[in-house]
Amino acid sequence: MTARAQTLLIVDDEMLNISILANVLSGSYRILVAKSGEQALGLLNTDKVDLVLLDIVMPEMDGYEVCKRLKSDDQTRNIPVIFISARGEDEDEERGLKTGAVDYIRKPFYLPIVAARVKTHLDLKLKTDMLEQMAAIDGLTNIANRRKFDETLEAEWKRTTHEHLPLSLIISDVDYFKQYNDHYGHAAGDDCLRQVARRLEAALPGPGNVLARF
Repeated sequence: MTARAQTLLIVDDEMLNISILANVLSGSYRILVAKSGEQALGLLNTDKVDLVLLDIVMPEMDGYEVCKRLKSDDQTRNIPVIFISARGEDEDEERGLKTGAVDYIRKPFYLPIVAARVKTHLDLKLKTDMLEQMAAIDGLTNIANRRKFDETLEAEWKRTTHEHLPLSLIISDVDYFKQYNDHYGHAAGDDCLRQVARRLEAALPGPGNVLARF
């Protein structure tokens, strides 16, 4: 997970604000930009985003609505949002945090503070993602575990039903494994399961497929 640069989406209808923030943050992160709420939601649905810097006052769709939609979608609800706004009233900040944002920065912003807060929340996001990834992996075979299988099956069932697509599921067993375990011992049996998992994983036809230990 640390091999790729974390991605930051900056959403603001003023290009000057985008340029200022992008210039400061582009050295550490991959930057995406959007000048409207609709454009931001489109990017969130098609690209991997780790954090959103979101302006509130924008035409057509304000930042509150963007955040609300982001948090109502299972695919994007865990992406942290930091509001950056010229609205300086405590009530505005309260509303932003209640909408689901993790932080609220008031304009005019001090760039070192923005960079520090972005780093803090991205570090937390990275640790959370790593913990979630570990919780979804079978400790013996290093493939997806039962929990991940259940989550993936539910999500794929909804997706394929909605898009009227077929869904294929293969459940396989290791023949005579109990005899193998009894004869060679549990350590050898564990190694056997790891080898089976590696062979099956190598045989997956594409990245959209999931192999899990059931």
